Amino acid sequence: MARVAVVTGANKGIGFAIVRRLCKDFDGDVILTARDADRGKAACKELESEGLRPRFHQLDLDDVASVSQLKLFLEKTYGGLDVLVNNAGIAYKSKSTAPESEQAEVTIRVNYFGTLNVCKALLPIINPHGRVVNLGSFVGKLSILQPHLQKKFASDSLTEDELTGLMNKFVQDVKDNRYGEEGWPVPFKGYGMSKLSITALTKVHARQMATCGKEDILVNSCCPGWVKTDMSSHSGPLSPDEGAETPVYCALLPPGSPTGEFFRKKAVAEW
Repeated sequence: MARVAVVTGANKGIGFAIVRRLCKDFDGDVILTARDADRGKAACKELESEGLRPRFHQLDLDDVASVSQLKLFLEKTYGGLDVLVNNAGIAYKSKSTAPESEQAEVTIRVNYFGTLNVCKALLPIINPHGRVVNLGSFVGKLSILQPHLQKKFASDSLTEDELTGLMNKFVQDVKDNRYGEEGWPVPFKGYGMSKLSITALTKVHARQMATCGKEDILVNSCCPGWVKTDMSSHSGPLSPDEGAETPVYCALLPPGSPTGEFFRKKAVAEW
């Protein structure tokens, strides 16, 4: 069967650029996924006009049934999965007037729990030599937390359930207006916390996959940089194609490369 790569949230921005690059550099099929099927198919047509051949599959991180359908498609069509790039996510604008409680709940639900939904479904079908790339961010570094929370998130024994408990506590502490005294970032950083959780989850899953019995599976997170996209209100110095460079680098790492790390500018960086 052909090898296959999946990129989530890929109808525009960095995800779209990652698909474009993988279509050129990855030896196999590339699946562009998007929540909105019409937008996803339109994105594929745009890439086809460039002479590339992506495939489309609908995926809503927030919908367990949608995630299950993607898994079934991959198992039936390819017998598994070789590369997973978890790019999909949301961010409230800096000028948003939505209550912090809403921003925390929605951002963590989509960015953390949505990514977790995808990983729970697809990590079991990752093939030997598989690569998992989770898009984190430089705004989600451990230093935004107070020391006692840094220790918990950075622990080499942190489990998926414990991490989920921490993220639920963050949301509840924001709702209770206790996030500052509990050690969470002040001022409020819902997006930063969601990306911090992604890097922590990366490290948890890297440890899990190292003992799963399949050879050479690497799980890493990365910062694409400050990229001009709809999410950033088109601020930042980098184009989406430039933002795709580090995620694609991580997706194509050779055997023996690091796992459970945070990459920035195509190199392991301090989390």
